[in-house]
Amino acid sequence: MSSNRRDAVHDVLRRSEGFRSAQDVYAEMRAGGAKIGLTTVYRALQTLADNGHVDVLRTDDGESVYRACASGDHHHHLVCRRCGRTVEVAGPAVERWAEAVGAEHGFTDVTHTLEVFGTCSACSAARSA
Repeated sequence: MSSNRRDAVHDVLRRSEGFRSAQDVYAEMRAGGAKIGLTTVYRALQTLADNGHVDVLRTDDGESVYRACASGDHHHHLVCRRCGRTVEVAGPAVERWAEAVGAEHGFTDVTHTLEVFGTCSACSAARSA
């Protein structure tokens, strides 16, 4: 896959507010006239995720969604279930816990992902109104 196609996929995510599915990215690119296949979009997203350029999370229904990383550091996400608003959060206690659990069971090179889901203040207020 050419870096031009990967860069084009990354550009779509950089212009997006929140997390997007591969199908959303593909549809936007095709609507804009790009000659790209869905498989290529999936490969580009996987490469970007592997290289730490995009965040990936799995929705409640198991779909992977992506967004351009706002920071290059390891982080976690607080995600609104209603609108999808996402906040990057640091979790030093989570980092220490993951390392300790791994070590306790003889694991090394431990990695993890963590997403915390809730309802943001704007959605809570709209629901109460």
